Amino acid sequence: MTALADLHRRMTDWRRDLHRHPEFGFRETRTAAFVADTLRDMGLEVAEGIGGTGVVGTLRRGQSNRAIALRADMDALRITEASGVDWASRSDGLMHACGHDGHTAMLLGAAQMLAGQGGFDGTVRFLFQPAEEWGRGAQAMLDDGLIGRFPFDEVYGLHNMPGLPVGHVRSRAGAMMSAEDIFEIHLRGQGGHASQPHLLREVMQPACALVQDLQTIVARRLDPARTAVLSVTELVADGTRNVLPGDARILGDVRSFAPAVSEKIEAEMRRIAAGRAAQHGLDCNVSYTREFVPLINDAALTRAATGAARAVSQEVSELAAPLTASEDFARFLAHVPGCFLLIGAGEESPPLHSLAYDFNDESLLHGARLHVAIVHDRLAPGA
Repeated sequence: MTALADLHRRMTDWRRDLHRHPEFGFRETRTAAFVADTLRDMGLEVAEGIGGTGVVGTLRRGQSNRAIALRADMDALRITEASGVDWASRSDGLMHACGHDGHTAMLLGAAQMLAGQGGFDGTVRFLFQPAEEWGRGAQAMLDDGLIGRFPFDEVYGLHNMPGLPVGHVRSRAGAMMSAEDIFEIHLRGQGGHASQPHLLREVMQPACALVQDLQTIVARRLDPARTAVLSVTELVADGTRNVLPGDARILGDVRSFAPAVSEKIEAEMRRIAAGRAAQHGLDCNVSYTREFVPLINDAALTRAATGAARAVSQEVSELAAPLTASEDFARFLAHVPGCFLLIGAGEESPPLHSLAYDFNDESLLHGARLHVAIVHDRLAPGA
């Protein structure tokens, strides 16, 4: 068995073990211990408990004071798995439905390759981040002094992409993924018997009308050249078959790429909600929070990362337009320049966050080699 084939087998074993034991954000104790122990076995310096359950591995070669970071996420989702694979989740209501088990295994594989081969001059930080799905883990690591304690000049990350062939890479300079804001509108009136709406201040009809009103914000209140998505995802009321509700909550999220757009949407939402509530004699409260910031790739480092990717990938191309999905890696890019890349998970892969999803192990070696190629490019001896 060749060295690469042996590494692929080990990475597959790691990945499937992690898949069997998914852990929610900031509770990745087993995963973090596994990562830390594996890195130590490779000879790396290891720090645990960074930002809660984060792990940082450090590998040094040569004399250069240059340093770059490579990041993987570790947390799972609150989804009940229905993939049918032998290594399916053994934790009720939790599964790795976004491939973070694969991302962790790929970065461990890259650490194994770099520890054995070297070929670079400087320091590599391996960042294993908790709670990406919340949009909280990266900031927790930063708040715990990540950059001051483990300095690095550039940061890179990968994410698998179903529908893209294995061995293919996509990225783009500038805005690549959107911010995500979360909102909740709470309407309160007086519910009662369904036969007597004229005696009540019921909230169902106003809430339904408000759901439609919110769709006019992007369609009519924003510059059409500015990209945004506003989605109502829940309408929860306290009524029943013959009782009109007196309390309703409208929940959803907003995606955008510029702070000014986010601020405009929030202002319009508050204005429209207050107006609809006043029309029907209701009390209204709007909660609006910003969970993810836009992911902005550095132009020069995107060229460097995609250039390095060409040495190990079948195809490397520019992502045609930004994605309206969000990614916590953006928090690192707000402090240190870098690049986020998408790698193929296979054209037949189920979509991310699907209860039938399973990471494609055929992409493990490609991801590890891509991490290594970036290190060799950015920390090339004599550069």
